[in-house]
Amino acid sequence: MTRRNMLVWASSVMFAMTAISRIAAQQVPAELPPRKDGPVLEERHPRYVLQRQDVLMLSFPLSPELNQTVTIQPDGYISLQNAGSVYAQGLTTPELVLAVKKAYAGILNDPIVDVDLTDFQKPFFTVSGQVGKPGQYELRADITVAEALAVAGGMTMTTAKTQIFLFHRTSKDWVEVKKVNLKDILKGKNTNEDATIQPGDMIYVPEKFIANFRKYVPYSVSAGTLLNSQSAF
Repeated sequence: MTRRNMLVWASSVMFAMTAISRIAAQQVPAELPPRKDGPVLEERHPRYVLQRQDVLMLSFPLSPELNQTVTIQPDGYISLQNAGSVYAQGLTTPELVLAVKKAYAGILNDPIVDVDLTDFQKPFFTVSGQVGKPGQYELRADITVAEALAVAGGMTMTTAKTQIFLFHRTSKDWVEVKKVNLKDILKGKNTNEDATIQPGDMIYVPEKFIANFRKYVPYSVSAGTLLNSQSAF
């Protein structure tokens, strides 16, 4: 086999493997659990996840002299009295309780710890793209995609009504992308697609029609990158 033929054969094999993997991904039943390196199912009632600048009251019923108020620092840590630092960002309050207990294990014998969230980042949503007032807005009540667009000044391009993208974080590492056809919703069609906005959601109104997009993308991927991708799954 000549070098040229070997290169052609290798290219054909790679193309076939790529095509098969895409087809297989599309044929996987929805009820199967996702792979560990892929998107995971979202919890029905997820606990609040601690963020930077959140303020917490730590109470020790059996050792009140250790009661303290802490703020999660920009690096994600909290400084504990006589127990060093603990990484708190990304934890739920029950998880932080366990972390604080572990930090004080060398000082207290089986300590009882209560954690109360006294101040936290207010829930928000973001609207970007072809809207009158793009930006971040406080989420004060249950609103839908259509209502959120109205809050952001409406769309500046009437042709954009058929394609609006809603980004919703389903886990620490993955974001779900949902396409919304506002034109149909405003006509009373498929009104169930007018999803309710969740804290941290982002609505994106593209300038041009996008044929392919990814339904699940890593959290680190930007909106422009994933929407311009040629791989749809």
